[in-house]
Amino acid sequence: MAQRDWVAEAIRRIEADFNRSADTHLIPMSLPGYPGIEVYFKDESSHPTGSLKHRLARSLFLYALANGWLHAGSTVVEASSGSTAVSEAYFARLLGLPFVAVMPASTSPEKIAAIEFQGGRCHLVPSACGIAEASVRLARETGGHFMDQFTYAERATDWRANNNIAESIFKQMAQEAHPVPAWIVCSAGTGGTSATIGRYARYRGYATDVLCADPEHSAFFDHYARSLQGGADAEALPAAPPSRIEGIGRPRAEPSFIPGCVEAMVKVPDALSLAAMRYVNARLGRRVGGSTGTNFVGVLQVAQAMHAAGRDGSIVTILCDGGERYAHSYYNPEWLAAQGFDMAGADARVRDSAETGAPLPAMPTVRRGESAASSWG
Repeated sequence: MAQRDWVAEAIRRIEADFNRSADTHLIPMSLPGYPGIEVYFKDESSHPTGSLKHRLARSLFLYALANGWLHAGSTVVEASSGSTAVSEAYFARLLGLPFVAVMPASTSPEKIAAIEFQGGRCHLVPSACGIAEASVRLARETGGHFMDQFTYAERATDWRANNNIAESIFKQMAQEAHPVPAWIVCSAGTGGTSATIGRYARYRGYATDVLCADPEHSAFFDHYARSLQGGADAEALPAAPPSRIEGIGRPRAEPSFIPGCVEAMVKVPDALSLAAMRYVNARLGRRVGGSTGTNFVGVLQVAQAMHAAGRDGSIVTILCDGGERYAHSYYNPEWLAAQGFDMAGADARVRDSAETGAPLPAMPTVRRGESAASSWG
C-alpha cells in the first residue's frame, strides 16, 4: 500500500473508532458547605483506555499522521508515566504499529500491565528526568517516531471544536442552572488540557476562568508565578522532585503548558490531594485517581472564594482516571504510612471544607493581578 493510502486508511480507522465511542459523562456532586455552588466532574475514566489521555492520544496520532511522521511499520515511542502510554498503545495497536512506552521505574504495576495489555512494551528508566532523552534515542535506534506529548499536546488538539473536552463540557452544561461555569479546574501533566479549555472559553466568549491545581512536587506553579512577573523562562528554574501524584506534575514546565490560558494556580500538598481523592471516592461510590483529588482541592479553593464573595455559580473539574490502577499505592494503607502522610488530619480538613465550609490549610496560590485566594470570587 502506498504511503498516502496507508495514512488515509489509518485516519479512517481512528475516526471510525471515535464514531463507535460515546461522550463521557458529567457527574454532579453537591457541596453542603457551599450552598448555591454546583460542582460537576467530567468523567474521563469512561474512555476505552480509562483516562483523560485517550483524547490526547487520538489527537497526537492524527497530528502525526497528517504531518507525515508515521508510516506502515513505524515504531511509536512515547515518554509517559502511564495513562498516555496506555492510550497510545491502544491506537498503535489499532493501526498495527509497535509501541514502546518510556517511563520511570516507579510507575505503578497496574499501569504497566495496562500498557502491555494493549500490546505495548515498557522501557523503564531510573528517573522521570531521563524519559525524554531515552525516548529520542529509542526512536532513532528503531527508525520510529517519538510522539512527544509534552511538546505537542497543546497544538495537536483542535481547541476550536472537534468534540474536544472544552466543547463537550459546555454542551453538557447547557441545561444546568448555571450553564456557564465560573471556573473549570484541571491539573497539568502536559498542559494541553488547560490550554484547550482556556483557548476554547475565550474563543466562544465564555466568562469562565481556568484554575490549574499543581501537585506538591512540580515545576508548573513556579513557572506560572514567574510568568506573571515577566520571566517565563522555564529553563532558568531548578528542577522539581518527581511528583508523587501520578499523571500530573513535572520536574520542569513543559512546552505545552501555556500560562496565558490559565487564570490562577494553586500548589496542593500531596496528603491533601490523596485525602480529597478518598473523599470523592466515598461521595461518588467509585475509586478515582490522585490527580482527581488534586483537582478537587482546587474546586474547594474556588468554592470557598465564591462563597465568601456571595457568588452563586457552577464549577467543573476533571475526573482524570479510575483508582483501580492505584490499588498498590494510594488505596494501600501500608504505602500511605510508608510515605509519612498524616491522612487522618488531611481527611478531616477536606471533609470539613466540603461539608461545613471550613477553610482549607493555607496553600501557595496566585492569580493574575492578585496574590490571595480570598478575592477570587
